[in-house]
Order: sequence, then C-alpha cells, then structure tokens
Amino acid sequence: MKVTLQNTSKIVKLGDVPARIWEGETESGIKVHAFITRVAMNKDEDCSEFEKELQECTPPSTDVEVYPANLIL
Repeated sequence: MKVTLQNTSKIVKLGDVPARIWEGETESGIKVHAFITRVAMNKDEDCSEFEKELQECTPPSTDVEVYPANLIL
C-alpha cells in the first residue's frame, strides 16, 4: 500500500510523546490520518531541503480537530 501524506500544524500527545498529525490518502483514494512521532533520514544524505519542507505545515482539516483517544492505536 502507498500513502501520500502532508504534515499539518496539529500536534497531539500519545501518552507522553508528542505526535504531529499528517493527513493524506491511499492510492485508491481512502483518506487517512497518521500520528507521526519521529522522521529520520540517512545520515549521509543532505537533509537541508527535507528540514525546510518539514517546517511548512498546513492547517489541519476539521476531521482532526478532536480525536477520541480510543481511535489511536
């Protein structure tokens, strides 16, 4: 399965760990939300452009304004 994601400005706590909500969809068009706690790159890669892009956040959709805790795995 492939999922295309875009980071949002919304950050939630998963226990004691902060997670940014990313929104996107699968190749078949199913909308998804991902709770990302970490993103890593190969240490030998030039990550300057990647770091710049990570700073560009979109406002979250209204779908993620309130998330019931029981929906988070």
